[in-house]
Amino acid sequence: MISKEVIVNSSTGLHARPATLLVKKASSFKSDIYMEFNGKKANIKSLIGVLSLAVTSGANIILSASGDDEVLAIEEVSKLISSME
Repeated sequence: MISKEVIVNSSTGLHARPATLLVKKASSFKSDIYMEFNGKKANIKSLIGVLSLAVTSGANIILSASGDDEVLAIEEVSKLISSME
C-alpha cells in the first residue's frame, strides 16, 4: 500500500463534475484507491463516496492505493486532481 498527499486546486473543490472525472480515472485501475479528508475515508471509485467527503478548494487530501497497479494509480489520480482548476 502506498499513499500520497495532494492539494485540491479546483476553485470549487471536488463537486459533481470533477468528482465524476476522478471516479472514471480511478475505475480504470485494478487497485483499491481511497481518499481521506477531515478524518473521513472514501473509495474513489464511488461517486457518492467522493461527494460525501465534501472536499473544498485548497484542501489537503491523502490518496492511498493497494494492488497490482498502485504506483501508477496514485500517480495518475494525483496528477488529475492537481490539474483540475
